[in-house]
Amino acid sequence: MLPGARGDAEVPGPDQEGAVPQGRASHGEEKPGLPLRRKLCYAIGGIPYQMTANALGFFLQIFLLDVVQLEPFHASLILFLGRAWDAVTDPAVGFLVSKSPRRKYGKLIPWIACSTPFGVLCYCMMWSTLADGAPVSLKFLWYLFTYNFFQICMTCYHVPYSSLTMFLGGNQRDRDSATAYRMGMEVFSTLLGSGIQGQMVGAYHGHTTNGCSFGNGTLPNSSTPSLAGSLEGTRRAYVSASLVLGSIYCLSCLILVFGVREQPGPLSPLGKTGLPFTSCLRTIVGHKPYTHLLCGFLFASLAFQVMQGIFAFFCTHAAGLAGKFQHLVLIMLLIIPALVAITLVSHNFPAFVLLMVVAGCSSAVLYLLPWSMLPDAVDDFMLRNPNCLNLEALFYSFYVFFNKFAGGLAVGISTLGLHFAGYRARDCTYNPSVTLALKLLMAPVPIILLLIAITIFCLHPINEERRKQMRMELEAMGRQARRGSSDHHQG
Repeated sequence: MLPGARGDAEVPGPDQEGAVPQGRASHGEEKPGLPLRRKLCYAIGGIPYQMTANALGFFLQIFLLDVVQLEPFHASLILFLGRAWDAVTDPAVGFLVSKSPRRKYGKLIPWIACSTPFGVLCYCMMWSTLADGAPVSLKFLWYLFTYNFFQICMTCYHVPYSSLTMFLGGNQRDRDSATAYRMGMEVFSTLLGSGIQGQMVGAYHGHTTNGCSFGNGTLPNSSTPSLAGSLEGTRRAYVSASLVLGSIYCLSCLILVFGVREQPGPLSPLGKTGLPFTSCLRTIVGHKPYTHLLCGFLFASLAFQVMQGIFAFFCTHAAGLAGKFQHLVLIMLLIIPALVAITLVSHNFPAFVLLMVVAGCSSAVLYLLPWSMLPDAVDDFMLRNPNCLNLEALFYSFYVFFNKFAGGLAVGISTLGLHFAGYRARDCTYNPSVTLALKLLMAPVPIILLLIAITIFCLHPINEERRKQMRMELEAMGRQARRGSSDHHQG
């Protein structure tokens, strides 16, 4: 019916304004947009992913190196394999969601609700510490397993949640508004995750820094009573922080589940896709606007996640060391001078904070705009391929895949960079090669990646004119679908 509806929608002058069903349709098109309550409930559902991801991004590397006391190579391997495995599972989960039937509570919400208890459990287990005498191989396998399993649970949560953007109801402007609310809440959740965990475990790092005053600038052995007590205290602090964040995770999920209902549309019937995985993959990858967004998002995400990891290291270990895409390009250009200046003013704390605010605000917009551009690419695909329906979860899963894969590469690059530069976990001072590696990873590497992303986004084929055309086509298809439904009920 949809291919025929599209053809009928292009016929001029179909309105029979005197007909009762059409009058209802015309009146229905002027209904108000998404209510604020639904936008807020949807936005709160984004807290768990960003909150836990930010806590992991800032603290897991430090936790593995300084608390668990793994070698940098083992920590790097855990982080890279975990993020890479997590990225690989995204398309698989996206396909499973696409193949899922619509049930009483929807198609996407059951995935979110069922994955939450397992995700919270694995998150708390990941921050627990094995006995000091445990073999290194056992520690490696424990953290690799818990990290991987948590990432699988989070994928089962985040892929359906991000796909929910297409099923909130309303038009393009409503979706953009809901995405803005979501991104605003996710920015808050990043502060929430790093703030809560930082406050609860920061005392340990202060004791570690104070320990540098002993001897020749190297920390005493972990068997020293004061240091051993501090280490035990920080292990309890990490577990307590995980319980607090896990509680916020559960609460956010409940608000999402009970506050949002899935709304099907003419191009999004919330059904079960009948295409095999290879056909879905080939069709999606062949859509030019979507591949443009994927490539640009990959390089931009890689740039900022490299910067995020190194900034966390700066803050914790080395505080004393030195149309839509048009807006996106402008914001990204504002970030570059901030990144350059950050490496030059690291001894001036007020200037350092100001520059980080500029870079942080710019990066927030950087993440907002590509995510708000994604529904347009999905609409464009559906209009051009009316027989390929119910693939929204796959579109979003590949977007999440590239973001997470960039995160894995970023963590691997930064940690291996420190490893080859000669970083040692228990050193209180750093040799010049470590300092140089930190500065290179903080500015030059992200700048190069951002410039590549800018070039790709400038070539994005969906502009405002195409958006307006898609909106008209979608409205025409909605009128045609409502007319067909009214005729069916009258018959």
